[in-house]
Amino acid sequence: MKIHVVDGTYELFRHFFAVPPALDAAGREIGAVRGVVTSIVGLLESGATHAGVATDHVIESFRNRLYPGYKTGDGIPEPLWAQFPLLEDALRAMGVMVWPMVEFEADDALAAAAARAAMDERVEQVLICTPDKDLAQCVAGKKIVQWDRRRDIVRDEDGVVAKWGVKPASIPDWLAVVGDTADGYPGLPGWGAKAAELTFSRYPHLEDVPKDWRQWGSGIRAAQRLCAVLQEQWEDALLYRTLATLRLDVPVFESIDAMEWKGPEAEFESLCRGMQAEGLYKRAMAVASR
Repeated sequence: MKIHVVDGTYELFRHFFAVPPALDAAGREIGAVRGVVTSIVGLLESGATHAGVATDHVIESFRNRLYPGYKTGDGIPEPLWAQFPLLEDALRAMGVMVWPMVEFEADDALAAAAARAAMDERVEQVLICTPDKDLAQCVAGKKIVQWDRRRDIVRDEDGVVAKWGVKPASIPDWLAVVGDTADGYPGLPGWGAKAAELTFSRYPHLEDVPKDWRQWGSGIRAAQRLCAVLQEQWEDALLYRTLATLRLDVPVFESIDAMEWKGPEAEFESLCRGMQAEGLYKRAMAVASR
């Protein structure tokens, strides 16, 4: 079987800015929710049998205590923010497993779910449905892959190397020096993607990088300066790597059997009616009756 774990936060943001606004029967904005639910119905129609969706129930997480500059919910439009709990309720009514994160982030839930599912011998492949580069660290051979559904791009381990120049296990180290503006940490001065690629393709982790720049080998421009920056800001680099490293100890499920989709709950029909999307209920029921 194949397991699909979906980045609900990414999907909600994407649909919020891509689809027209819409109100439900109670006057609440639900355009993005309707878009995500439509997307998940489409996933089920395409043959998905086991699925889970992770959301950031709150934007802040334990990482905000480690680094004050880490991303927060500031600046998120209220009509978007208000749709997070509505999406979680809609997915539950649809019968889909949901992981609403508070202490951790949605990315952590996806990483934990993928790792746990991959351990089950019945699982042929786990597809992490998000284009977020953070999740590239979870890819393992062809067993755990990353699927950008919008562009229909699937990346296995070779695909990660082709895209970022390093193996999945080195992605947190790559991010530590390059930085991630979306998550709010800057990386190290002078370190760009190319330098990180050349460095961590040779030395998988920060601790493996020689402290003497003359041992770095050829091809890395400004190696002396980059080495000096790394040594001077060593503690920052370790902190940024911690921020970039996804946690696998998130409670998600005991068995992949809990992720099997068995059809919508009774309230899904009225929920779709409230969203003026009765067709979604009919489509979900058609899949359930196969």
